[in-house]
Amino acid sequence: MPGLVLQALPRPGGEGVARVGLTASRRVGNAVRRNRARRRLRALAEKVIPLHAKEGHDYVLIARAGTADRLFTALVEDLETAMKRLNVWQDK
Repeated sequence: MPGLVLQALPRPGGEGVARVGLTASRRVGNAVRRNRARRRLRALAEKVIPLHAKEGHDYVLIARAGTADRLFTALVEDLETAMKRLNVWQDK
């Protein structure tokens, strides 16, 4: 997706709440841009993951160069599309 990369891995046992990790490498930009990208990913995860993620999975959201400047609604669409492609989307 243009705004982020999503990785998902089922945990052994497949139980428990979904866990989320965030990362932004130096490719994203200087420290200010990386921090802004991480804050945006954190807000995105808090909005989408509890409502639609399969339980018993670990998720990693990786910032891309455009994450800091992309519209938040576009980031939400990116995450939803990525979750559907990885078959971890649930309607609750």
